[in-house]
Amino acid sequence: MVKSATDIVQDVINTAVVDAIQALKEASQGLPNALIRDLASIHANTAFSDLPSAVQKAVAASVRNAFSQLQRNGYVIAEAKSVLPAAPRPAPAGAVARADRGPRRATPKPGGPRRPPAGRDKR
Repeated sequence: MVKSATDIVQDVINTAVVDAIQALKEASQGLPNALIRDLASIHANTAFSDLPSAVQKAVAASVRNAFSQLQRNGYVIAEAKSVLPAAPRPAPAGAVARADRGPRRATPKPGGPRRPPAGRDKR
């Protein structure tokens, strides 16, 4: 059975979070105060370089694992630049270009000038 990319990424993220927590616990060397200090230092604006080195290594390993797991399941990882959009197809040989068919009738725009209904005389 082929797993969807969403399922694979969810598994990878779950593993990455558990690995990072384990790395934090190991970095504190069993000292609860050190663990609390390390946890308190992590916030939404924490940069990768601000994390303890054990957590950095765990995150790097998780990223490598994520890419290899996606590739093992048949997904292709590529840079956005290398995936070019398809070129526009040329028109079929018998097709008539819009300019060759003549002008379109102007359609009245909402709120534009109104004309009296056809067939009524004004007196």
